[in-house]
Amino acid sequence: MGRLLTLLLISRLDLLLSLCPSVWPSVRPCLWLGGAVRWAGAALHAQRGHLFPWAPVFLGFGIGVYFSLPLEPPVRWLLLCGGGGAGLLLAAGRLPETAAPLALAGGLVLLGLALAGARAHAVAAPQLGFRYYGPIEGRVIGIDRSASDVPRLTLDRVVLSRVAPKRVPARVRVSLHGDPALQARALRLAPGQRVALTGHLVPPGGPVEPGGFDFRRHAWFERIGAVGYSRTPVVLLEPAGGSRRIDRARMALSRHVQARLPGETGAFAAALMTGDRSAMGQGTLEALRQTNLAHLLAISGLHMGLLTGFVFGAVRVLLLLPRRSRHLWPGKKIAALTALAAASGYLALSGGNIATQRAFIMVAVMLGAVLADLRALSLRSVALAALLLLCLRPEAMLGPGFQMSFAATTALVCVFGALRGAMSLPRWARPLLAMVLSSAVASLATAPVSMAHFNLVSRYGLLANLLAVPAMGLLAMPMAVLSALLLPLGLDRWSLGVMALGLDWILGVARAVAELEGTVGLVVAPGPWVLPLFAAGSLILMLWQGAGRWSGLVPLLLAGVLWIGTERPAMLVAESGALVGVMTAQGRALSRPVGDGFTAKVWLENDGQGGGQEVAAALWPGGEGRLRRITLGKLEVVHASGSRAASEIKGCAGAQIVVSNAPLPVFGDCMFLDPLRLKETGAVAIFQDAAGVRMKTSKTEPPRLWERGGSDPDRSERPTTPDQ
Repeated sequence: MGRLLTLLLISRLDLLLSLCPSVWPSVRPCLWLGGAVRWAGAALHAQRGHLFPWAPVFLGFGIGVYFSLPLEPPVRWLLLCGGGGAGLLLAAGRLPETAAPLALAGGLVLLGLALAGARAHAVAAPQLGFRYYGPIEGRVIGIDRSASDVPRLTLDRVVLSRVAPKRVPARVRVSLHGDPALQARALRLAPGQRVALTGHLVPPGGPVEPGGFDFRRHAWFERIGAVGYSRTPVVLLEPAGGSRRIDRARMALSRHVQARLPGETGAFAAALMTGDRSAMGQGTLEALRQTNLAHLLAISGLHMGLLTGFVFGAVRVLLLLPRRSRHLWPGKKIAALTALAAASGYLALSGGNIATQRAFIMVAVMLGAVLADLRALSLRSVALAALLLLCLRPEAMLGPGFQMSFAATTALVCVFGALRGAMSLPRWARPLLAMVLSSAVASLATAPVSMAHFNLVSRYGLLANLLAVPAMGLLAMPMAVLSALLLPLGLDRWSLGVMALGLDWILGVARAVAELEGTVGLVVAPGPWVLPLFAAGSLILMLWQGAGRWSGLVPLLLAGVLWIGTERPAMLVAESGALVGVMTAQGRALSRPVGDGFTAKVWLENDGQGGGQEVAAALWPGGEGRLRRITLGKLEVVHASGSRAASEIKGCAGAQIVVSNAPLPVFGDCMFLDPLRLKETGAVAIFQDAAGVRMKTSKTEPPRLWERGGSDPDRSERPTTPDQ
């Protein structure tokens, strides 16, 4: 009754104040604020029962705030955020109905910020701060292939000669170049073995341009403190002990499958069953990427869904056959428990990477809903899975795997939920429509994320998925399950042979579609606000109830406008100083045709420019001598590569930008970038407009946690340099 009288008084207060013109101007803003609060309360009241899916959104917003901060927040601030967030969550139960959701949202944002900061401190480990060459000892915990298609070892329990134990990284990653026979030998190593080799190590590299992908941050959360390469044989010091038995079983299964199915088919089968991609060639991987079929390699939601769906359905059918189990046993729950056990085994055998963990959590939540007699596929299940994963691995939110997986899942649940009961089709047509519709919805939902992270769009990706995904669901995954069951009996040869038919079809589709003209389109990398706006607009469209959901089109439209108007840097400088890229009317011109290949590749991809480094280097004007010169508006850019070229620079004027990968004396009034300054700034982007020239650096001051441990990164894909 008291609330009703209060609302009545506030609603009529404007009428009373209209009788007092002198008081009205000072009170009117308060009334507008009160009206806005009442409107927000009414809107939230209309969303009752549909607010839980917003919980991971606000938790993720807090995580995003932490990673976007320009400096590292003190630990006491993180503690205050965590305490304040927990306090708001506890206090929400005592607040009025209209204020409680706002308190919960604020509490989740503060908790997300605190969780991300706590995780960043929890994984802290030494990072190498200098270039190292010498003996490297460690225990093998991972075997894969680098982007330059050579074997790569990840080692822990590392020992480095002449480096104090407290400064030795927790993990290092070493690419193995040189003799192919030695490389093949390295691929036969088993996790848990202790090895030794001689190699070069450097600190993990930062972004190759400001605002780009930060490998140093990624390595920090993987506890990788150094990366490098070796050309020497890998010497086995100790056999595998009692640890990492699951990893050894996984690699043994991978080699068994490859022995049964040689070639790319066997490598593909091993990747599906164990997550081991070390035998897959770069040509096959590129064809899968260009046709938007690379997701079939990552053991994620599709594989977990197909596996658990097959096991669940098979157990249900088996339990329906005997009369006793059909009538007396809880068949659905027994099938759910069996499917959960199969998913757990798949998680262990596949290596348990972040994509597989995410898929397992989502499947476990949905099977748990079946056990609790709730709807398995609902936005609440998806939200709960997202909450669990964000609490365990907050940094996963920054990766394309997390973003694409939950974008596709949320869109599929919303679309199929909206269409439930809306169309009446013959039973035989429903699976076909479901397949076409799910492929189309998932492709549309993940397209912005894929284009933003990988700078390409597969024009025939939907066609390739429609042709390939049925073979994965009908042949590959069911036969993979049967092969695992028949392996102990030695009868898996025929099931693997049937599986190979489906995999050969998928690889054939990938190669055929990749050869079509115009398969891949290049996309300019978006600015920092584009993806958040896309996410905000999409979430409003999918999660908000009522006509207000259409307001989500506004941020979507704004994101598209910002993406179209993306401003690329007029000039880019690599952190090593060995490569410069200047934007011209024909595209970005590079100062060197070879060297810093990884940096050049990323720059051109972000520009949406094809042709490769040699074509881009041809756009740089020719000249005599060791100095490379080009004009940038009214400025002259001078690049010196090597100490001899740097020695030719005797001075500079204000209208010059001088870049060198060898130290330069401080002289003149121009802008100069040499290794000493680039060590402080990282990669540099220079923008030019009517107001003049402005510079943006990739390093922050004071540095974030992951920027404090190392310097002098080099991520070139050339065999003569470290390979990450």
